Amino acid sequence: MAKAIVLGGCGAVGSVTARTLAETDTFSEVVIGDYDGAKAEQLASELGAGVSAVQVDATHRESVKEVIDGCDVVVNCVGPFYSTVKPILAAVIEAGINYVDVCDDPDVTLEILDMDEQAKKAGISALIGMGGSPGTTNLLAMLVSRELLDETDSIDIFHTHGGELIEGEGVIGHRFHCMSIDIPMFLDGELKYVRYFEEDGIALRQTFDFPTIGDDIPLYPYPHPEQLTLPRYMKVRQVTNKGSVLPIEYYQLTSELCRLGLGSKEPLDIKGQKVVPYDFAVAYLRRERDRMLKETNFGHRRGALSLVAKGRKDNEDREYRIHAVSTKLALGEGTGIPAAAGAIFMQRGKIATKGVIPPEACIDPREYLELVKPLMGIKDTGGKPGDSSFLVEQVDADGNVTLVDVL
Repeated sequence: MAKAIVLGGCGAVGSVTARTLAETDTFSEVVIGDYDGAKAEQLASELGAGVSAVQVDATHRESVKEVIDGCDVVVNCVGPFYSTVKPILAAVIEAGINYVDVCDDPDVTLEILDMDEQAKKAGISALIGMGGSPGTTNLLAMLVSRELLDETDSIDIFHTHGGELIEGEGVIGHRFHCMSIDIPMFLDGELKYVRYFEEDGIALRQTFDFPTIGDDIPLYPYPHPEQLTLPRYMKVRQVTNKGSVLPIEYYQLTSELCRLGLGSKEPLDIKGQKVVPYDFAVAYLRRERDRMLKETNFGHRRGALSLVAKGRKDNEDREYRIHAVSTKLALGEGTGIPAAAGAIFMQRGKIATKGVIPPEACIDPREYLELVKPLMGIKDTGGKPGDSSFLVEQVDADGNVTLVDVL
């Protein structure tokens, strides 16, 4: 009998994680933990036997300790992580339970990596950043570096998604945070920081062609943990991360509101009423997103994650582009399913390393792909695009692009 709890189990990511765990046979019991107890109960009833619900306030350590008692694995999907992950992880370490999260905030990633000794003393494995980016990207980078290149110069990560059924306040708040903090980039063999709205950050903006999703998609510097953790586990001179959200007009509106200071939580006095700019911006963005999705006939959710690795093979310059694309899946599945895979690996004893660890430090990339591809509905398409697929392109020294089937 094995029991897993998904904290934030009603969110766009957590609900997918809970559903995935409920549909596999590793855990006999899955608990949906959420601040909205009624919503958690409803989802649990939908998922059927073996799934239960519990109300939890993830901002209170004692509340977390109470609901995780008796669990074998805790999966943390409560964002924004820059404000929630440290107290949750502290509670889990104190309880001595194995842990998985999808933390994608680099500033707090450095802080929870410093909790490594505490986790080791508790005898637990705390797998952090086990989503799409970070998560899948870390493992694809290790696979390319180990199997396809003799020397790796650079790993550049690109992602975009849109059309999710849920656009919660935490997601929007996270984007404001990403646009406001120092953004790590590993450049020329050292960690550097750029600012989203300043010259060094603007210089890194670019467009990228995502198979089946669209060409010339604008991308912007993204503060994710790969830039911090990958250079610790592989020899590389560059790791960058760039992303956006679709429709691109919605992402650009988010960016402009942040630039104008509407991400502030300092209240303003407007005609005798206290108005918090952040609250207005979140409500406005959610309304405008619905309008834009409708007016552009956006259709079903979709997403893409690409990794470009450059280096040398047999003394020749070589480039590989790995594209994880889907016209049916997006942020929820792309992050929630890898989180479930991390919990499954944990319970199956596939993660033996103790401490606070990123995916590339403890998961075999090939085993990960073997597990996650069927969970995502990814089938062998012979290197051709499908509804959901991994595509690998090899680019030789002359710029010739060839589709290769290595995944």
